[in-house]
Amino acid sequence: MTGAPGSEAPRIVVVGDVITDVVATLHTPLATGSDTPAQIRVTGGGQAANTAAWIAAAATPVTLVGVVGTDPDATARIEELRRAGVDCAIRQDPAAPTGTVIVLTTAAERTMVTERGANLLLTGADVTAALAAAPGARHLHLSAYTLLDPVSRPAGLAALAAARERGLTTSVDAASAAPLRAVGPAAFLSWVRGVDLLLANGDEAAALVAAAPGADQARALTATARYAVVKLGAAGAVLAGRDSPPVSLPAAEVRALDTTGAGDAFAAGLLAAWVRGADPATALAAGIRYGAEAVTVTGGRPVR
Repeated sequence: MTGAPGSEAPRIVVVGDVITDVVATLHTPLATGSDTPAQIRVTGGGQAANTAAWIAAAATPVTLVGVVGTDPDATARIEELRRAGVDCAIRQDPAAPTGTVIVLTTAAERTMVTERGANLLLTGADVTAALAAAPGARHLHLSAYTLLDPVSRPAGLAALAAARERGLTTSVDAASAAPLRAVGPAAFLSWVRGVDLLLANGDEAAALVAAAPGADQARALTATARYAVVKLGAAGAVLAGRDSPPVSLPAAEVRALDTTGAGDAFAAGLLAAWVRGADPATALAAGIRYGAEAVTVTGGRPVR
C-alpha cells in the first residue's frame, strides 16, 4: 500500500466506461411480454464514471479517462462529473454515440442491457496522455468492461502496462459475471496477472475460480493479484493478501433503495483508504461503508 494514514491522498486515475443510464426501478417482478410498473429516470452511469464520482466524494483527487460521443448526452455526462469533483480526461469522438445502458433494478438486484458506443473507441494513447497530465497519480484503477470487449481490450491492457511502467499501483474491478464466463477465466486472469488488487463479487469470483466460500475465492485470486476482494452482498466482504490471512467484515445494516452503483461505491471507498495507506481491515470497512451509502440513494452516484 502507498502513502500513510492521515496523509494527503495521492491521485487515482480511473479508466473505463462513461455511460448514460436509463434506470427503471421496478415496483413488481418483471412481467416478460407484458407491462411492469416502474419509476424511470435518466442519469449518468458507467462503472468507471460511478467509481470516480465516489472517489471524489471521498475527498480523493481523481482523474477519469474515457471516451464519449459529441451528442448532448456527452456534454451532460462530462458536466455532471466535473460538478462531482472529477477531473475529466474524456475525449469526445463523433464516430460513435455516448454509451447507453438500460438498467432494470429492484432493491435486491439489477439487470443491464448495454450499448457501449463511444467507450469502444478508447485507446492506449488516451491513457498515456492522461497519466502524463497527472504527475501526482499513484494508482490506476481499471474497469474490466474495457478488457472484456475485444474492441477495447488493447486499451485496457495498455493502461495496465503504462501504469506499471510509471510505478503506479494498479487495481481491476472484474465487472460482470456473464462476460467473464464468455472470455473464460484463464484468459481474463492472464490479462490482469500482477495487479495489486482485484475486486469481484461472488458471482464474478465463481466465474474465475469456482463457487466456494468467499474467503476461499479471495485466497485463490491472490494467485493472480497481490490482494483480492470478494464482495458478498448482504454477507459483507472479504479481503485476502498473499502473505496475510483473509479479513472478513459483515455488511452494514441499511434499507436498500437502489443497488445500482453499489459495487462502484464500494471500490471507491476501499481505494480512497487504500491509497492513504490504510490496513486491509480499515480499507475493507471503508468500502463497505461507501457501498452501504450507495444503496440508500437512487442513481448510483453520491448525492451532493
